[in-house]
Amino acid sequence: MPKMKTKKSAAKRFRVRAGGTIKRGQAFKRHILTKKTTKTKRQLRGSTDVHETNVVSVRAMMPYA
Repeated sequence: MPKMKTKKSAAKRFRVRAGGTIKRGQAFKRHILTKKTTKTKRQLRGSTDVHETNVVSVRAMMPYA
C-alpha cells in the first residue's frame, strides 16, 4: 500500500504537543488592526488548543503527527 500523504497546509498551521493536544495560532490578527481595540489584539496573542470538535479532522489531515 502507498503511504498516506500529509496535508501540507495543515502541517504548517498545527503542531502536536507531547501530551497529544494540538496547538494552533490565533485567527483575526493579520490585518485591519487599526479598527480593533488594544484589548482584542492583546487577547489574540500566543497560541491555543484546537477545539475538541475539530481534533478528529485535524488528525486525519496529519496521519503521522
